[in-house]
Amino acid sequence: MEVEIKNKTKSRKEETEKTKKKEKNNISELRQDLVTGDWVVIAVGRAKRPEEFAQLERAEATDKDDIENCFFCEPEKTGQEKDVLIYKTSQKDWTLRVFPNKYPAFSRGKVPQSLEEGPYFAMTGTGYHELIVTRDHYKHLALMDVVGVAEVFDAFQDRYLALMNRKSVNFISIFHNHGKEAGASIAHPHSQLMAIPVISPYIKLELDGSESYYRSNKQCVFCVMSEYESEAKKRIVYENDQFVAFCPFSSRAAFEVWVMPKKHSPYFERITQDEKMKLAEVFQKALYSIYKALNNPSYNFYIHTAPCDGKDYPHFHWHIEILPRTATWAGFELETGIEISVIQPEVAADFLKKQI
Repeated sequence: MEVEIKNKTKSRKEETEKTKKKEKNNISELRQDLVTGDWVVIAVGRAKRPEEFAQLERAEATDKDDIENCFFCEPEKTGQEKDVLIYKTSQKDWTLRVFPNKYPAFSRGKVPQSLEEGPYFAMTGTGYHELIVTRDHYKHLALMDVVGVAEVFDAFQDRYLALMNRKSVNFISIFHNHGKEAGASIAHPHSQLMAIPVISPYIKLELDGSESYYRSNKQCVFCVMSEYESEAKKRIVYENDQFVAFCPFSSRAAFEVWVMPKKHSPYFERITQDEKMKLAEVFQKALYSIYKALNNPSYNFYIHTAPCDGKDYPHFHWHIEILPRTATWAGFELETGIEISVIQPEVAADFLKKQI
């Protein structure tokens, strides 16, 4: 009888421990971005398995009508302006071209003029808006080889250097929309560059956050993150000796990935040819892992680099942020600005790594 009572007590204790452990594992987390101070929610109670994110049907650019009516397969036939940059093979066939957007968000080449009305301030929307288009209608960046991806970064750097000292330019945004959910109105692979007179508010947050961290800790916050991630290995997707791709600790979206140089560098435009090849390798692996793991999801990526406004930003560290479109903002996110992610970055990184 005494043995039976002991066994029952032991069994209850084990069940209690299991329940506590399960409850602990189901506690959502509020994680804070080390740079901007923004919060995100990792909603463990709503958690999905990584495989569930790949179950949605994804639209592929395979329709015959789509390619027959494509504006970018032969841009000169659709009334696009003259190329400002074009890369060709030894057989004189183009592989990449850059030309002004036919419907620009900013008016080209003029100095901004002040527009005031009562208590309000505005200025004319001047700047440059260009398209970076690769040749193959169906081969998006995740499916390109490293050399092809490096050529895209060549074009980014070339156009950045060409525009950074123009009078109307203080900041250059380079970004890519893939898929309809990410805002791509044309399926043909293309990136965009906007050179504008004002600095992005989010970049300003990163600049202020990184400067504050440096003053307090005498270290670059991005260097601290990349070094820790390389050592811990919990959120690493892929890395080589010069670049690292990882899911941020405070990921704003499921399967968000950052690609970052390991060596401290505030300015993307100063990247060397060797660094470009190393970047292309890590970046392509990261994109391919997202493509494979999530069944070709829509995504956005953008380069965050120090502004070209003539000031020095030694505390900043350029990087690329890749955001797969896996969810839609609802009331809580819109009201608070706090995003809810339904998968832990550690789980997402492990799943992505397995795809490479």
